[in-house]
Amino acid sequence: MGRPLETKTPLKKIYIGALFPMNGTAGWVGGQGCLPAAQMALEDVNKDLTLLSGYELDLNWNNSQCDPGLAATILYDLIYRPPKKPIILGGCSIVCSGIAETAKMYNLVVVGYGSSSPALSNRYRFPTFFRTHPSATIHNPTRVKLFKKFRWSRISIILEAEEVFVTTGKDLETRCKEADIEILTRVSFLDDPTEAVKSLSRQGARIIIGMFYAEPARKVMCEAYKAGLFGKQYVWFLIGWYDPSWFHPTPNINCTMNEMRKVVEGHFTTEALMINQGYDKTIAGITAQEWVVRYENELKKYKQYFPFGSNKPQEGSQEAPLAYDAIWAIALALNKTIAILSQKGLSLDSFDYESPTVMNVIKSELQKVQFPGVSGYVAFNDIGDRISWTLIEQMVDGEYRKLGYYDTVTDNLTWIDKEVWIVGGRPPKDRTEVVQSLQTVNNALFISLSVVSAIGILMAVSLICFNYRFSNCRYIQMSNPATNNLMLIGCILCFISVVLFGLGGQDVGGLHNVLIVCNARAFCLSIGFSLFFGAMFAKIWYCHLLHTQSKRKEINIYLQKINNNHIYIMILGFCSIDLIILSVWFLKDPIKMDVKTFPLMDPDINVDEDIKIQPCIEHCEANFLWYGILFGYKGLLLLFGLFLSYETRSVKLKQLNDSRLVGMSIYNVVILCLITGPVSQVIEDQVNAHFAFIALAIIFCCFLTMALVFVPKIVELVRIRSGPNSGINGSGINGTFHETMTSREEEERFNRLSLENQELKEKISEKEKQIEEIKSKIEVMAKQQQELRKSEESKQLCVKRKAVRIQEPDGQDGDVIEQLSNTNVDPVSDSGFVSNRNSRPSDFEFSESYL
Repeated sequence: MGRPLETKTPLKKIYIGALFPMNGTAGWVGGQGCLPAAQMALEDVNKDLTLLSGYELDLNWNNSQCDPGLAATILYDLIYRPPKKPIILGGCSIVCSGIAETAKMYNLVVVGYGSSSPALSNRYRFPTFFRTHPSATIHNPTRVKLFKKFRWSRISIILEAEEVFVTTGKDLETRCKEADIEILTRVSFLDDPTEAVKSLSRQGARIIIGMFYAEPARKVMCEAYKAGLFGKQYVWFLIGWYDPSWFHPTPNINCTMNEMRKVVEGHFTTEALMINQGYDKTIAGITAQEWVVRYENELKKYKQYFPFGSNKPQEGSQEAPLAYDAIWAIALALNKTIAILSQKGLSLDSFDYESPTVMNVIKSELQKVQFPGVSGYVAFNDIGDRISWTLIEQMVDGEYRKLGYYDTVTDNLTWIDKEVWIVGGRPPKDRTEVVQSLQTVNNALFISLSVVSAIGILMAVSLICFNYRFSNCRYIQMSNPATNNLMLIGCILCFISVVLFGLGGQDVGGLHNVLIVCNARAFCLSIGFSLFFGAMFAKIWYCHLLHTQSKRKEINIYLQKINNNHIYIMILGFCSIDLIILSVWFLKDPIKMDVKTFPLMDPDINVDEDIKIQPCIEHCEANFLWYGILFGYKGLLLLFGLFLSYETRSVKLKQLNDSRLVGMSIYNVVILCLITGPVSQVIEDQVNAHFAFIALAIIFCCFLTMALVFVPKIVELVRIRSGPNSGINGSGINGTFHETMTSREEEERFNRLSLENQELKEKISEKEKQIEEIKSKIEVMAKQQQELRKSEESKQLCVKRKAVRIQEPDGQDGDVIEQLSNTNVDPVSDSGFVSNRNSRPSDFEFSESYL
C-alpha cells in the first residue's frame, strides 16, 4: 500500500538534514553504502499512507567526507539556510560527536546510523542524540566472552587514534581487568601503523584486538604480514562492519593480494547484528532477505560515488540496514509527534531553533520507538543507544563464516562450532608457553658420588671402631685417638653434606623442605669442617707449643699443665663459634630459595605448539654478610693452621707421633679450599660441574686425611702384632713411627730426665743472677781502689817536693830505697801486695769453674 501519485492537497515537506561520508582520505566512508539504503527508506515511508498524514519526508543530504570540520560547516549551512530541519541524520562517529554537541543548542534531534563511539553514550553531553548503530562497546562483552571460551588470559590492543576507538579501547581494558585478563600492550597510531605493529611483535603479542577504519586496517594487516604476525600462533580480532572485500589491496598498499589473504586468514570479527536473521516481515512489509536483493539492485543508481569504477561501495554495505531503519525510526517518531502537537494546537511547522517545545516531543517519541526493522528489532535505551545482539564471524578461505551470536543482556552465547584452527584443531596459546626446566644434578653423577660418600662414612665409622678397639695400645695412645675420633666425626658430617649438595627441589618436594635442606647443608659443612680441620689444627698447635717451649721460658709452668682437655676445649670453641654464627644467621636473616633463570631455548623435539624452554636452577640465597663472616673466620683458621704446619714441618715429637702427617693433611686441605672457593663461584650456574667440583674436593680432603693419618697406624700395628722385632728394625713410612717407638721404661726415664733438666736450668738461672751481683760489687770496689791510689800518689808527690827543698838525700836514704826495691811487690795488684794464688777460690771463681 502506498501514497497516490497525485493528491488534491499538496503535502507539506518535513526536511531532514543528512550528512553522508561519500569519500575522503581518512575515517569511515560508509555513506557510499548507506545513502542508497536511506533513499530506499525515504521512498517506502512516503508511500505508506498510515504515516505522516499531510506530510512527506525530504532528505537534504551533503557529503561530510567524515571530516568534523567540514561537517560543522555543513551543519551551520543547514541551520541558517531555509527551510528549517528539525532532525539531523549523522554518519561517522567523529562527525556525529561534533554535530550532536552543537545541535542541542539549536533544539535539534540527531539520529546516527553509522556512529559507534562510546563517547556518544554520554547523555549529559549529547542529550538529543539517538543511533541505530549500537555503541562500539557492545563488542567488548562479546570479546571477553570469547577470551574466556578459548582460555586466553593475555591480549594486546592496536588502535587508530580516533575517539571512537580510544574510548572503546579503554572500556575493553576495564572489562578485561574485571575478568582477570592481562593487557600485554596497547599501541596506537595516527596515519602510519608501521611502528605500532613492530611494537606488537617485540612484545610477543599473540591475541591481537584491532580497532580502526577499513583503510587503516589494510595498512595494519600489510605491516602485520611484513612483521610475521600471522599464522598458527596468532589470532586477530577486527571490527565486523568492514565490507567483505575490505582486505583487497589498493594502490597505497605495498602488499599483494596473496599476502593480504594470508595475513587475514582465520581472523575473527565481532559486530552488532545489522540484519534480521529471521524470515518475518519487517515494518516495510518485506523480509530482510528480500530487502537485500532490492538493495543490491538499488546500488546501481549510485555508481558515481563508488571508488575505482567498481559496482560496489567501498564501505557502508554492512551498515545499510541501519541507515534504512534510522529513516523509519524518524518517520514513526514524527508521526506520533504530529498527533501530539495537534492536540496542543501546534504542528511541525511550529518548530523553531530557539524553542524546545517541538524538539522535546520528537525526542520523547523517538525514545519510545519500537519496530521490527531490517537490521533486527529496533529500540533505544535510556541513553539513546540501540539494543542489539552481536554477530561473531571468522574468515575462512577468504570469506566470512558465521560462528555464533551473543546476547549481552542475558549473557547468552549461541555457538555453531564451525571455527577453524591451523594447529591441531584447537585454539593457539595466548603467549609463547614458557616451560621451566629445572636443571638438577645428573642422576648418575649424584648416585656415584653419593655412593663414594657413603663408603667414606663407613670408613670413618670403621676407623672410630679401630681407635676404640686398640685404645689400650701405647702406639695408638701416642697419637691422641680421641682427637682423631673428633676429626672422623667431622669427616662424616662433610660426607653427609656432599649428599645434601646434590639434592634439589624436585627431590625433596616443597619449598619448605628445600629450605630445610639448605640449612642442613650449611650446618653439616660448617660444623663438620670445624671438627675435621679443628682437630688437626689443635694437634699442630700443641706440637708447635712443645717444639718452642725451650725458647719461651716464661710459660714453662703453663706448658707443664697442657693436656688433652685443652685440645678438646679448642675444638669445642671452634664448633661453638660456628653454632653462634649459624644461629644468629638463621634467626635474623634466614636462607631463602632463589630460582635463577636463563635465556629461552627451543625444545629438543619439533612440536607444533608455541613452546620455549627456560632453564632454571635453584640457589640457596643468603645475605653476603653472613658468608663473609663465616668464610673470613674459617679462612683465618686455615691460614694460621698453614703457618703452624710450616713452622713444625721438620719436628718429630715422641708425645705426638703423627704430627708431621697431620701437617701434610693441613697443607692439602688449605690448598683445596683456596682452589674450591673461587672456582665454585665461577661455575655455580653449571649444576653438574658445580656439584662435582665441590663434592670431589670434600671427598678428596676427607679420604686423603684419613689415609695419611690412619693408614700408617694400621700398617705399623700389623707389623707390631706380626713379630716382636719387626716394628723395631723396619724403616716404616717416612721413618716417622719407628723413630718414636719407645718402651714404657724409656718413657718414664725421659720424663725424669726432663724434670731434672728443668731443675738444673732453674739452678743455673739462680747462679747467673748471683754472678751478676758479684760482678757489680767488684766493679764498685775497683773504682774505690783506683780513687784511693790516686789520692795516695798525690800525697807522696807533695812529700817528695818538700824533702827536696829542705835537704839533699844522703846515703841513709839510699839504703831505704834499696830496701824498698828488695821488697816483693805485685805489679798487678793495686794494693801493692802479692796475691796468694793457692788460696781458696772466691765465689765468682767457683761460679766460673762450675760453669
